Amino acid sequence: MDSSQLRMARAGLKIGVRDLAAMAGVTTATITRFENERGGLNAVTQSKLKAALEAAGIIFIDQNGNGPGIRLRDRQG
Repeated sequence: MDSSQLRMARAGLKIGVRDLAAMAGVTTATITRFENERGGLNAVTQSKLKAALEAAGIIFIDQNGNGPGIRLRDRQG
């Protein structure tokens, strides 16, 4: 997960930094710093964020020639 995927995921879910921080059990400062590309994430923090977003319906798309991205899981199925 890169910083642009994190921003896209929050936008797709229509959640704020505070919401995601509560969902993942991390600080808002950590999320903001990563989204603004002013610092990286350690493995534990990245895992917490990714798990929280996936549980909320985000699917992470790896680099496929057009850059990494996200999708929203189909909630009908």
